[in-house]
Amino acid sequence: MLIVNPNTEEDRQKEIVDRLRTNVEKDGGSVVGIDEWGKRKLAYEIDKESEGVYSVITFTATPQTLAETERVLSITDEVLRFKTKRLKS
Repeated sequence: MLIVNPNTEEDRQKEIVDRLRTNVEKDGGSVVGIDEWGKRKLAYEIDKESEGVYSVITFTATPQTLAETERVLSITDEVLRFKTKRLKS
């Protein structure tokens, strides 16, 4: 799950998701689905924002690819929060 700052331009939001897809696919992983939830109210403020743009991205990847993806998301200024979860096979 990815939460992006709601003040970010729509093109930049799509660029962040596309970059994640590119990182996963270049190392042999695959993006199974992208579910855009849109703008929603946050349970608590993050960086003085009370709303965020939610996206749920389901993908397969190696542990190294996951670590790199998390590193990139953590240094992207527009990303308020992200959470990766391993689904049962």
